[in-house]
Amino acid sequence: MTAQWFTVIALALGQAPATAPNANELDVVQAKAYDYLKSKQGADGSFLAKVGPGVTALTAAALVKSGRPVDDPVVAKALDYISRYVQEDGGVYSRGLETYTTALAIVAFKECNADGKFDKVIDSAVKYLRSVQDGGGGDDKQLKFGGAGYGKSGGRPDSSNTAFFIEALIASGAKNDDPDVKKALTFLSRAQNLPGEFNDQPFAAKADEDDKGGFVYEPGAQDDEKSSKRTATGGLRSEGGMTYAGLKSFLYAGVAKNDPRVKAAVNWIKKHYTLAENPGMKQAGLFYYYHTFAKTMSALGDEEFTDAKGTKHAWRKELFDVLQKKQAKDGSWANAADRNYMEDSPELCTAFAVLALSYTAAKK
Repeated sequence: MTAQWFTVIALALGQAPATAPNANELDVVQAKAYDYLKSKQGADGSFLAKVGPGVTALTAAALVKSGRPVDDPVVAKALDYISRYVQEDGGVYSRGLETYTTALAIVAFKECNADGKFDKVIDSAVKYLRSVQDGGGGDDKQLKFGGAGYGKSGGRPDSSNTAFFIEALIASGAKNDDPDVKKALTFLSRAQNLPGEFNDQPFAAKADEDDKGGFVYEPGAQDDEKSSKRTATGGLRSEGGMTYAGLKSFLYAGVAKNDPRVKAAVNWIKKHYTLAENPGMKQAGLFYYYHTFAKTMSALGDEEFTDAKGTKHAWRKELFDVLQKKQAKDGSWANAADRNYMEDSPELCTAFAVLALSYTAAKK
């Protein structure tokens, strides 16, 4: 029986339909995921070690966010592993993906820092993260200004790395008026298909009606005629994962809900609300999409989200139902349709899914 039928029955009986999963159901799904992750953890505490400490940091943060204690054996081993990759410059990385892995490590250490054990590590990692932000050569009119790429050698900035950058800084205690947070928001504003005061880039003025208000992955792709991100009109395609990441960044940084950027992003989401795919990307990056969806909906603060057709969505319950259905018998998740973003890896998708599930629990 589908979730929609349960809603119909509840209404017929005069009961309000559930807006969040039953606590016992959530516990079962999370426990299966934990057992799977425990079985896949390397002897050194790592998860997917071939790509560095990023997935391990993501997993540790997801488990603690889901209620596992800091001294849980899986979490403790993961933290020990991540700590081995703290570099002299303060970054937390092995090779490549420096911004991504350092930002994830900051969030993981912060989630596990009740006793102040990781204060110095977090402070050093934040200093490193600030150092990789593109300053646009001191010119705030430059498209790259305020953005973050994959690291000091990572080249062009993009919406995903910049969103992780903002989340890590806010998690570390940075305030909304922090200069680097504000600069990062300048970049993300130029990554939104919203021409006008905040975005003077040509691609935004060429946006298709369906793309308006959403966020693009890399605004610099407007200069690449061969880019798969370009539209027939010369604009850039809005993507679900990037739009939720951009909106989340605005909300985390205290941008008001009546701000035109926030309103435009919410309107785009209303038109493209779905959990069947990553809008604009189909099945690519689907579990990345789920985790940004969960964080953003939680930040918006509404138990139900009303789409453009007027349909109300109990997003916590709907997300849980989708993830519960997709969970494999061994407790894992994987996206066989996506190798480009490594989502064919069960370790990565399971970490994203566990993190997303942590936001589906009913508010206390």
